[in-house]
Amino acid sequence: MKVSHSLPVAALTLIGAAQVLAVDFEKEIKPILENSCVRCHNPKGTDYEKGDTDVDLSTKEAAFEVKSTIVPGDASKSKLYTTTVLGDDAKKLMPPRNKVTNALERISAAEAELLKTWINEGAAWPDGITLVARKKEVAGKRGEAEAALVASIHERIQAAPRVSDEKAMQAYKGSITGTDATYEMLPIPGGKFKLGSPETEPGRKPDEGPVREVQIEPFWMGKYEVTWNEYDLFMYPNEEKKVRAAKQVAESLNTLTDGVTRPTQPYVEMSFGMGKDGFPAISMTQHGANKFCQWLSAKTGHFYRLPTEAEWEYACRAGTQSAYYWGDDPKQMGEYCWWGKNADFKYQKVGKKKPNPWGLHDMLGNVMEWCLDQYDPGFYANAPALNPWNKATKPYPHVARGGSWDDEDPHALRASARRASNANWKIQDPQLPKSIWYHTDAQFLGFRVVRPLKTPSAAEMQAYWNSGVEKDNPELSKAE
Repeated sequence: MKVSHSLPVAALTLIGAAQVLAVDFEKEIKPILENSCVRCHNPKGTDYEKGDTDVDLSTKEAAFEVKSTIVPGDASKSKLYTTTVLGDDAKKLMPPRNKVTNALERISAAEAELLKTWINEGAAWPDGITLVARKKEVAGKRGEAEAALVASIHERIQAAPRVSDEKAMQAYKGSITGTDATYEMLPIPGGKFKLGSPETEPGRKPDEGPVREVQIEPFWMGKYEVTWNEYDLFMYPNEEKKVRAAKQVAESLNTLTDGVTRPTQPYVEMSFGMGKDGFPAISMTQHGANKFCQWLSAKTGHFYRLPTEAEWEYACRAGTQSAYYWGDDPKQMGEYCWWGKNADFKYQKVGKKKPNPWGLHDMLGNVMEWCLDQYDPGFYANAPALNPWNKATKPYPHVARGGSWDDEDPHALRASARRASNANWKIQDPQLPKSIWYHTDAQFLGFRVVRPLKTPSAAEMQAYWNSGVEKDNPELSKAE
C-alpha cells in the first residue's frame, strides 16, 4: 500500500519552504556560480578565460536579462540548472567538456541540487552582489576538501577513548551533541555464519544462494532503526542550529558536522502523516543514509556507517539459521514484526515488538533497511570469505533488507530475503533529474547504523561514506 503524494510542484515547494529556511545565496550558490559559471559567463572575461557576450552571470541584473537562464520558481525551465545535469557526453552540458580537465571540475550532484532548490524557492539574489570569476582549479579541489574533512573526522575519532578488545564491548547509549536526541548500540560478536538460504526453504529466491560460510568481525549495531528524532537534525540543518543555539553549544564543536554535505529541502512532508516522534525515518536514498553516518560520526567521535549486506544478515540471524530468527513458522510473525497483516497500512514506533536473540528490534518488518552493497544476484558465489562487501559502482540497484510494514507475503520478511532498489522508488518525484537525497515512493525504507570495533583508516571512511554514484543516470535507471 502506498501513500499518495502526487501534488503540483508549486504546492510541494510551499510545503518544503514551510519546513526549512531558503538556500543561502552567498554561502551556497555564489561559490558554485563563481567557480563553475562566471569564469566564462562574464563579458569582460578573465586573464585565463574568454568572456561570453550572450549570457552574463556576474550580476543580478545581467543574470535575469535572458529569461530562459533563470526562471524563478521553476528549475526545470531554467538553463542555469538543466544544462548542468545533462549526460557527460551532451553537447550543451555546462561547464562545457572543453572547459574542464577532470571530473572533479564538473558541478556535482549535490551542487546541482542546491541550484535547483534555490531556483524553485524563487532564485533570491540579494542586491549589490557582484560575482567574481574564480580559477577553475578551485572547483577541482572539491575532492580534496572532502578528503580533508574526512581526515579531520578520523583524527577526532582516533583521539576519543575507544574499546579495542571484543571482550570489552558493551551496550551503550549515544547522544547527539547539542540536542536531546539519543540512540542505543548493542555489541555484535564476531563469528562465522552461512550467508544465504538453502534451496529447500519456502519462498527462497535464486539470488539467496549459493549458501556461503563467511567470517564477520565484531561491531556494534543500532538497537533500533534510525528515527526521525535523529534524522530530522541532519535533514534540516537550520533547525538543528536553532536547537543547539538554544542549548548554548560552542560553535567550535560543530565545525566538522557543518562541513558535511546535508540534504536539500524535501518537496513533501517526509513522514507522509505516519508519525515522527519515535518512528523510523524513511524514504532517504542510500547516499542520504551514508551522509547521515558521516554527520553522526563527526558529531559523536565514533565511526558509524551502514552495515554491509553480510553484516546485516549475520546480525539479523543472531546465531540462528532458520527462515526467521524465531524459527521457521511465519505464524509467530505478529509477535516479532510489523508487516502487511498487522501494521494498519503504516510504519509503527520502533521497539514495540519482541527483539531477536541479540536484542535487536525490528530487524524484520516495520521498515526495510539499507545496506552498503551494490545488489548483485550472483554475488554470493564469489563473495570474499572475510567481511564481504560488494562496493557500489552505479546508482542502481543497491541492497535493502528485512521486509516492511508494506509486505503481506511472509516470505518477503525472511532473514535471507534480498531486495534491489530501482528508479521507480523516485517515480513521483517532481524534480528533473530526480533528487539524490529522497526516494519519495519508498515509504517502506529506512536504515540502522553500525560501528565496527576496528576503526578504519581515513581513506576507508571516505569510501564508506562517499560511494560517488548518487547521481541518477536516467538511461541506466531504465535499463535496471
